[in-house]
Amino acid sequence: MSKAGNEMHDLAKLLFPICRSITGDGVRDSLKIISEHIPIVIKEVPSGTKVFDWVVPKEWNINDAFVEDKNGKIIIDFKKNNIHVMGYSTPIDKWVDLSVLQNHLHSLPDQPNAIPYVTSYYKENWGFCLSHNDRKKLKDGKYRIYIDSTLKDGSLTYGEYIIPGETEEEIFLSTYICHPSMANNELSGPVVTTFLAKWIKSKSRRYSYRIIFIPETIGSITYLSQNLNIIKKNVIAGFNISCIGDDKGYSYVASPYEDTYADRIVEHVLDKNYSNYIKYSFLDRGSDERQYCSPGINLPLVTLCRSKFGAYPEYHTSLDDLSLVTPGGLFGGLNYVRDCLKVIENNYIYQSRGLCEPQLGKHGLYKSGVKGSSKNTRRMKDLIAYCNGENDLLWILEKINCSFEELLPIINKLMKIGIIERLPLK
Repeated sequence: MSKAGNEMHDLAKLLFPICRSITGDGVRDSLKIISEHIPIVIKEVPSGTKVFDWVVPKEWNINDAFVEDKNGKIIIDFKKNNIHVMGYSTPIDKWVDLSVLQNHLHSLPDQPNAIPYVTSYYKENWGFCLSHNDRKKLKDGKYRIYIDSTLKDGSLTYGEYIIPGETEEEIFLSTYICHPSMANNELSGPVVTTFLAKWIKSKSRRYSYRIIFIPETIGSITYLSQNLNIIKKNVIAGFNISCIGDDKGYSYVASPYEDTYADRIVEHVLDKNYSNYIKYSFLDRGSDERQYCSPGINLPLVTLCRSKFGAYPEYHTSLDDLSLVTPGGLFGGLNYVRDCLKVIENNYIYQSRGLCEPQLGKHGLYKSGVKGSSKNTRRMKDLIAYCNGENDLLWILEKINCSFEELLPIINKLMKIGIIERLPLK
């Protein structure tokens, strides 16, 4: 755990200070760092491009921002924490009364030590965010408001990595890369997905993998608008990866009708490998599953999390920092997704090659009186009983209440001696 977990945490620390948004150099800089680990292709979609009912917005970049009192003391400083500035704030440099400034400040009375994360993507405005305790310290008088930003035609940037497999059928993995310095909500997804891609590339693969790093919402809408035909044709299961680096448990957001291949996979993995997980309804959606599972798109996709977005108190605040995301938490998130992919890669239909039960003893598979052998023998017999050429492995695992890790060695042994054979999924 220590090596992979620590390497992921080191990558998160490298990415953490970068001010990302749904467009701009922060996204590009982040993708360039990720490209040092995996060979993603970085793509640009021009501002003004129509994507379904949306339009790719103007590109936003920011250099500096602060609020200064009449004595020259900086009391809100973008350079100390990039969450201090409302995302997509337009440029400004003027002195205003406190009463005017208050209309552009954002704080959280119920979390007085936290700086909130606030944006205004589609309505031009400016604003600052600060802790409520600091807001209460502001005194009447004049304040200089300075935001050195640009909002102009540019492009939306995303990264794509396609790993070919034995077939054109695809597993779709999506994560977002558009938030400033928040560790679990933003960076755990891209970091875990980066190391997941390394692992996928190192293994023999039955399926192809389509892996994307996108700005949330407008990024998924843009990507779908440009790739919908091939995605709907090839994708058999998808996972949106978000908030997956803390130590607080495991969860997932189901598809709208909870009946996709991805739902079956993740429920089995969580039931067998992870205790006390939380299953959220699609009614609790909030990330890019909103787009991937929308009418007309209908991808077989679920969202994988540890603490789900919006369900932990540090969410969308400065408290979601690198102390919340740990090497062990990231490694657990990585294993969670890998466990799902291992089941997918090994899920076939199996057919018994003989009639009636095989004589296990003559194959060296039955050891009378040996402690523990009865359970293994029962597992073999149960497996063979349902290898009718119709049931896939996932169905059998659920039927006989067995984990993938426990049954796979038995399957491999029975296949090797010719008792069962493997068939493709129908």
